[in-house]
Amino acid sequence: MQKQRVTVTVDEELLQEASTAVSEGRSRSVSEWIGEAMAQRRDRDQRLAVLRRLVSEYEAEHGVISDDEIEEQAQRDRDAAASLRIAARRAG
Repeated sequence: MQKQRVTVTVDEELLQEASTAVSEGRSRSVSEWIGEAMAQRRDRDQRLAVLRRLVSEYEAEHGVISDDEIEEQAQRDRDAAASLRIAARRAG
């Protein structure tokens, strides 16, 4: 892939994290570290776009998902996660 030099302004804390990643051998350069972060952001944005489309299609067919339905599902998810944590503790 062709590279292009750019100038960006970043928080000092993030720049330090990138430099630490390089010094610890987790990244070859600050540029690589930032490039990977940008690629992750791109991928996340693409996944969210697909999810928005799927939710829109679902709601067009079945009606808008209510806040109560979202909270009920969130509670079921929390309950399932708790069950998995308990099972993992018992197994290990």
